Amino acid sequence: MHFQYVVAPPTFAFQAPPQIPPVELEQSLLRELIDVQREQLAYLRAAHEAHHSSSRWIAFFRRWSEEFPNAGDGCLKAFPHVERAFLRLVDDLSNRLTDHEDSSIDDEFSLGEFLDRYGMRLSQLGNVLNILGPLAEAARITATE
Repeated sequence: MHFQYVVAPPTFAFQAPPQIPPVELEQSLLRELIDVQREQLAYLRAAHEAHHSSSRWIAFFRRWSEEFPNAGDGCLKAFPHVERAFLRLVDDLSNRLTDHEDSSIDDEFSLGEFLDRYGMRLSQLGNVLNILGPLAEAARITATE
């Protein structure tokens, strides 16, 4: 019988790192934690500015303030009226669907009539709200500055 023996090459022991006194170790770890928190704070601020749309609209109003000085006030005054019209339409839609037993939208004719009556107006008012809302908010912020 023949057996094969595999012998690993000799390994050298690594030197142990120098011992850091516990007080210095704690201080260095705390400094690193503070540095990481500062980086996170800077990142969060940048992310907030990137996602916060009112700063973009505020700059928009300031850029055009000479040519359109009353645009912000107009947005502030118009926004509640558009909101009210949108909610009136949503209320009418929900009342039609819940109050009347014959108001089902199961067949194609009823669905087409329902969409003709509410679909386009609801979509367009929603788009106007999505545009006018941030503009009114930016105008409100600009007016308080």
